Amino acid sequence: MGKFKSFGVRLRFSMQMAFHGVMSNPLRSILTILGVTIGVAAVVSLMGIGEGARSAVVAQFESLGSNVVMVKSTDKATDFKPDLAYELKERVNTLTAMAPVAYGSADMKWRRSRGTISVIGVNSEFPYIRDHTMIAGNFFNEVQVGNNSKVAVLGYNLAAKLQGGRSPVGQTLTLNGYEYRIIGVLSQKGDGKGEGIDDKIVVPYTTAKKITKKNTVTELWGKTESSRDSELAVVQLSRIFRQKLGLENGANLSGSGNTSTLLGNLGNSGNIYQNEDVTVTVTSLDQMVEEADQANRIMSLLLGGIAAVSLLVGGLGIMNIMLVAVTERTGEIGVRRALGARQGDLIVQFMLESLYLSGIGAIVGVVLGVAGMDLFARYGFDAIVSFTAIRVAVSVALGCGVVFGVYPAINASMVPPVEALRSN
Repeated sequence: MGKFKSFGVRLRFSMQMAFHGVMSNPLRSILTILGVTIGVAAVVSLMGIGEGARSAVVAQFESLGSNVVMVKSTDKATDFKPDLAYELKERVNTLTAMAPVAYGSADMKWRRSRGTISVIGVNSEFPYIRDHTMIAGNFFNEVQVGNNSKVAVLGYNLAAKLQGGRSPVGQTLTLNGYEYRIIGVLSQKGDGKGEGIDDKIVVPYTTAKKITKKNTVTELWGKTESSRDSELAVVQLSRIFRQKLGLENGANLSGSGNTSTLLGNLGNSGNIYQNEDVTVTVTSLDQMVEEADQANRIMSLLLGGIAAVSLLVGGLGIMNIMLVAVTERTGEIGVRRALGARQGDLIVQFMLESLYLSGIGAIVGVVLGVAGMDLFARYGFDAIVSFTAIRVAVSVALGCGVVFGVYPAINASMVPPVEALRSN
């Protein structure tokens, strides 16, 4: 019990001496703390911005729906007939839904208002495929699609603008001179999400022909029950389009995500076949989400690594200041040794001084880093307070305090009492 009490007394005294050592030269201590503060603030803010960018990109992809497979034509010569969506759903057993997607713009007339609006032509499977719910009314059904009914479903922002927040369901608007009855309003996806669906009008693809002025579509969107089924659907769809286009060894057919690799397995040689003249792409959005997430994580780590260099500089500053402190306080060290202080007591004292400097710098750095993220957010940057970044930055800062304080502390403890007193 006496040993623990003695240790407690020595530790408390060492803490007091360390505090007085830091406060004895406040300007030098502040400059040392500043180096650590800048390093921690840089790590916290930059990693927060990187994490925010990663979350924003992933959220944009996820807003398009989960377990989605997209077939896209990049050449007018290979645009799809809408009926192909129903054919593919029958042929690919992992697909639970398939929708043709036509994009266009129309001159909209709403009472006395005029303007140009983006229009999407789809079938009744669209809300299920895109995981998009209704906030008012209903989405059009397959009967209305088959009857070329002039019905429209509005994006959230557009509906709010038309009626000032009141539901426009049951009202009519004019698109390119044709009257469309509003039957529903989609729920809000958010700025930049869902391909800007909040500001668009959705109509049956059969009536969208009057807007796009053509009988074909450029995209087909499919839905599966799981991510694994999406991968299988990509393989099956790739084979189907390879046959349809009469392509040899997968030439002119490539895709995003894992598509190219899958197509490579279709050839006799087992190579990955790609060509700059891409005709059709078959894409698994789940795979794109994973790749975008991974790429942005790497970017966040790179930003954090660059910022961590300033932490290293701050640690070197601590070691430099502590070495100077040992030289200046040789007499104090001699007096303490003469009064019975052990080498361990001196090591603890100078280690605590370096920890005080790095700890204060870490706390101030975290506060400034979070404030910096708020400043970036005001200018349109996506920034998220990353507790992982905070833990890493603080741990590295304290680690620098310990590591770079060891050598000066050992130097201080190795000074012989007689020489220390003589220098005094």
